[in-house]
Amino acid sequence: MFRTHDCNSLRKSDIGGQVTLAGWVNVTRDHGGVIFIDLRDREGLTQVVFRPEENAELAREAHTLRSEDVIQISGRVAARLPGTENPNLATGDVELIPSKLRILNRADTLPFPIDAEPQNEDLRMTHRYFDLRRPRLARNLRVRHRVTKATRDYLDSQGFVEVETPILSKSTPEGARDFLVPSRITPGKFYALPQAPQQYKQLLMVAGVEKYFQIAKCFRDEDMRADRQLEFTQIDIEASFVTPDDIFIVTEGMLAAIFKAALNIDVKTPFDRLTYREAVSGYGSDKPDRRFGMDIVDLGEIFRESSFKVFRSALDAGGVVKAINAKGFAGITIGQADELTEIAKLTFCKPDHERFPCLGLGYESLRIGGTMPATMNAANEIAVEAFLNGGIRFTNIAEIIRSTMDGHTTKDIETLEDALEADRWAREKAESLVVALAR
Repeated sequence: MFRTHDCNSLRKSDIGGQVTLAGWVNVTRDHGGVIFIDLRDREGLTQVVFRPEENAELAREAHTLRSEDVIQISGRVAARLPGTENPNLATGDVELIPSKLRILNRADTLPFPIDAEPQNEDLRMTHRYFDLRRPRLARNLRVRHRVTKATRDYLDSQGFVEVETPILSKSTPEGARDFLVPSRITPGKFYALPQAPQQYKQLLMVAGVEKYFQIAKCFRDEDMRADRQLEFTQIDIEASFVTPDDIFIVTEGMLAAIFKAALNIDVKTPFDRLTYREAVSGYGSDKPDRRFGMDIVDLGEIFRESSFKVFRSALDAGGVVKAINAKGFAGITIGQADELTEIAKLTFCKPDHERFPCLGLGYESLRIGGTMPATMNAANEIAVEAFLNGGIRFTNIAEIIRSTMDGHTTKDIETLEDALEADRWAREKAESLVVALAR
């Protein structure tokens, strides 16, 4: 037997036993002539201790070992000295006292450290076999395996049959360009790699398979995007004689099984459901991330009878006024508020600005337990009036105020100056910020 245990299996119950391990030298440490080596395989680590007084020849040979050397080692399992146990390591109560060392392969100088995150992507790809030894990628491979296995086990339990469909196929209309493979046997003809097994799974339904699934490889010749690449794998499911709710139940159960198997996380089913209108109205997206609690609240009824003209005018024109409670965000600078305004315009404003003008963001800092200076509302009214009547499309209140300085009385200007001071005061004292979007 090449090895009797993996590097993550030795425990106190193995103390005194003779074992053989194999793997990579993860770390070497020289403590006054005593050599400590962490031996690594895909399962974990085991500490090996070379003491010159016990075996001088092995200790001398251990001095030559370096990171990523591949070795086979035999010896006796011993308890670690009191106080040297490692509670963060599954094998942290024991160590291996070697009697035999066999160097299987010497490692060259590494192109990058295994325990670091390389910054050079080309270097990573050139030495992909080193890259895949890194803990994060090795863990990803294991998680991917558990995801695939859980998918197959769950769908099998639900009566689905896994059918492998051809890779070389006839080109069919899909959403992207096909990858083509020339045929040697019939010159001038080409196979197409499947963008999805759409035709085949429909054929299977007509053939009476009824419940089909596949861990399917798909190929699309299209520009790379955040959620798209040239080659990807999808869980492909098709069923006959079902309703949408039947598919929801199967999908939710499958995802719950996947999270449990891969990450040991219990997912509550059935999932919460939103209509398209609820999602877009409440979160501004048809695929919202609800973890942040940034719900969009419709303030139309509150501002419909308001004297605050910028919101009132938007509502009178058939627009909406919506807000996000950005807790802890009251201390942002005017420049940061401007950036938020631009993001809001790009995200929410319609391209037809004549029919659907986007007035931008209004922001108000709220001080819990206190009130804003009265001059703030007066200054807002002056600035907003100039904003609407003058057709100015500035995105921040300070710029609007500066643009109106020449067109108002000294009293107005004093009011505006008070507003700037109030704005500064509010930002310092505020505990939350309501960001309102008027369209």
